[in-house]
Amino acid sequence: MKLHEKIRKTRKSKGVSQSFMAYHLKISVSGYSMKESGKRSINTEELEKIACLLNESPSFFLKINST
Repeated sequence: MKLHEKIRKTRKSKGVSQSFMAYHLKISVSGYSMKESGKRSINTEELEKIACLLNESPSFFLKINST
């Protein structure tokens, strides 16, 4: 599973909206949506913030062969 796919799956499973994520990352909802769809890259700082917002560690999203 790719990074953006794992972020989307985790966010949805926790009932968190894209607008909530975008607000806390200080980006537009469409910008966040593009990151979750893999159309824009996610930098290290963003990954750390996303992980924090979803109560996970950044390494959770980077594990190989995890679902």
